[in-house]
Amino acid sequence: MMKRSDVLVGLDIGTSKICAIVAEVAEDGSLEIVGLGKHPSKGLNRGCVVNIDQTVESIRAAIEEAEFISGVPIRSAFVGVAGGHIRSFNSNGIVAIKNKVVAQSDVERVIEQGRAVTMAADHDILHVLPQEYFVDDQEGIMEPIGMAGVRLECKVHVVTGAVPAIQNIVRSVERAGLTVDKLVLQPLASSIAALTEDERDLGVAVVDIGSGTSDIAVICNGSLRYSAVIPIGGNHITRDIAIGLRTPDHQAERIKKEFGCALSGLLDHEEEIEVPSVGGRPPRVLSREMLSEIIEPRMEEILMLIRREIQKSGYEDLLPAGVVLTGGSSIMDGTVELAERVLQLPVRHGVPEGIGGLVDMVNGPMYSTGVGLVMYGMQVTGQSRNGWLVSSGKNASIRSAKDKIRTIFSSFFK
Repeated sequence: MMKRSDVLVGLDIGTSKICAIVAEVAEDGSLEIVGLGKHPSKGLNRGCVVNIDQTVESIRAAIEEAEFISGVPIRSAFVGVAGGHIRSFNSNGIVAIKNKVVAQSDVERVIEQGRAVTMAADHDILHVLPQEYFVDDQEGIMEPIGMAGVRLECKVHVVTGAVPAIQNIVRSVERAGLTVDKLVLQPLASSIAALTEDERDLGVAVVDIGSGTSDIAVICNGSLRYSAVIPIGGNHITRDIAIGLRTPDHQAERIKKEFGCALSGLLDHEEEIEVPSVGGRPPRVLSREMLSEIIEPRMEEILMLIRREIQKSGYEDLLPAGVVLTGGSSIMDGTVELAERVLQLPVRHGVPEGIGGLVDMVNGPMYSTGVGLVMYGMQVTGQSRNGWLVSSGKNASIRSAKDKIRTIFSSFFK
């Protein structure tokens, strides 16, 4: 029988699907997937809630399935957040070291100094993630506690979200009967699940191409250096297919998943597919190459926007590990090949790594965010022995930020 304290839940609220993943933390610190629930997402557009009632119903359905498979009652979850309202930037803080030796309190003060930034009135902070520390003139320090010096500096990556959009996500989750443990940036969660330690150290970009948004996280030297959310994704491809082939949206989505290819040069010219028509007209037979010629320009556009963000980060030439693609819209045939051509970097698909249990159920790029959410939960609750995101010198500061955000959210509903 699992103890409640040993169970973590990740809730990936996407534009096309809601995914709930239940995991157990074993005694040796490993993560065992014990349940998965998913349900078509209704009530969201480009990562933002547009119909709370429909969103609540979808969340409840996913949670009920996850509870049935895992046999564990779900009361709270780490919840993924994305959408065009997300903003991020780098900041830094500087403080004097009180007793000439860096203590935990000094680390907390310098991170608080880094988060003291001016931002839009309708935005609030989701994450303050340390990148590196400086003690006097010594740079590149990841764990400053115990080092001697008089001045401590920290570079941090700050992620903010629009308060109304955050409120709607929290309200939907709570109306579904859950407590939000923490809101987590989705590309950050994906990077936790899909990357190897070598990739994080060398420099890599994680690109999560979902239905409503495409999310980017640039990681170098083990820290998040840049993040962005582009409000365009797989739904735009589906809409192009529906218009180009004159077929209903649900049929366009099915055709995209079954026959879609992002690079027409990979296809056999003679391969054909049957396309349902609208208004009771008989179906038509078209070449799969024609379908690819509709998909390829839109996917190329998405990848060009992603490349622009990578260039904007300033790390384009510092990504020897290339790009790791996650998200359901990245699994289409030809996406890796097209991405390598457009991004001019090595590209691979990313799937959740370092997990046990029901691995086959989550062995796909579309589950990277959900698995990453429970891995994030392991790290911020101190149950992970080898987490890269949260180290021993940072736990208290991140928990402090978590408590402050929870206090702010709770005030919304009083």
